Amino acid sequence: MGSTVAIIPARGGSKGIPRKNVRMVAGKPLIAHSIEQALNSGLVDAVYVSTDDDEIAAVSERFGAKVVRRPDALASDTASSEAALIHAVDEIEARDGPVDLVVFLQCTSPIRAADDIDRAITTLRGDGADSLLSVVVSHRFLWKRGDTGATAINYDPANRPRRQDMTPQYVENGSIYLFPPEMLRTRNNRLGGRIALHEMAEETAYEIDSEVDMVVIETLLTQMR
Repeated sequence: MGSTVAIIPARGGSKGIPRKNVRMVAGKPLIAHSIEQALNSGLVDAVYVSTDDDEIAAVSERFGAKVVRRPDALASDTASSEAALIHAVDEIEARDGPVDLVVFLQCTSPIRAADDIDRAITTLRGDGADSLLSVVVSHRFLWKRGDTGATAINYDPANRPRRQDMTPQYVENGSIYLFPPEMLRTRNNRLGGRIALHEMAEETAYEIDSEVDMVVIETLLTQMR
């Protein structure tokens, strides 16, 4: 039987926020939050960081993760997360043996409850699902622009519902993805087959894409201590 491994991709060449993965956020490097959350999971057997960067590798090892050195070709602005994940799984299996389940964590979405990872894995197994993604429930009214003007996407403006009466919709928050290695290898995709959802708290919808996001995330993480 194979293991359940957490993989945290973190390349050195982030453009929007230089060196964001090792920026100090709420008292520790950003990537350390995801590493520690994975290490504290009762259902994750090992935690790996996939990186091309010496500083990220050193910080990751200091906080308890194992490191998979990523080739430069898989660390460019155009390289996909899936390509980096396939490389990481291949390296992990060559080094440490078979992998049954990958827990893909994005360190730019570091707000997770202490048990989110374990509850996500339990949901995947309990639902008999092939893959899983984390989400936040949304009751927002969505619109789109078109050639004939704006149109509503998820409700009828002529019969405007109360928010609490809307069918819940779910926004992908980028925090947790679960899948077996063969999902990546056969579909080149982190999701497929029967897909389950793991609902997370509203504040987990924040992702770090800008300096403003950094301030918001730091405030939320500090409050969660």
